[in-house]
Amino acid sequence: MHLEYPIELSPICTRCIVRGMARRIVHQLVDDIDGTELDEGEGETVHFSLNGTAYEIDLTSEHADELRSALAPYIESGRKVTSSAARSTSSRGTSVRKRPARNPEVAAIRAWARDNGHELSERGRIPQPIVDAYNDAH
Repeated sequence: MHLEYPIELSPICTRCIVRGMARRIVHQLVDDIDGTELDEGEGETVHFSLNGTAYEIDLTSEHADELRSALAPYIESGRKVTSSAARSTSSRGTSVRKRPARNPEVAAIRAWARDNGHELSERGRIPQPIVDAYNDAH
């Protein structure tokens, strides 16, 4: 929670004179859990996300440590994802990443490669020279 308190300064301040009076706005960081006002350099803003929604919360150092401790077992058991993978997750949390389109001739290419003496695994990417040889033969 950020609160703003206008503080009147001496009218000598030439950078920010407002109708003959200077004003300074102070942003006060306040713990969002218990309302503790934090001095400059105390506490932190913690960013986290859950089910595709990003959050941030201002906390004392103690509350930030409590949050990290509470999440630790889940973080240790979870998998890190890239930001693009995180964006491709639906609101239910299931992956909706698109796979590259599969070549419909894969089975035919594999059969042709075996019949023509090429060493090829049963799964995985077919090397481009084999695909090229298949295309040249057909």
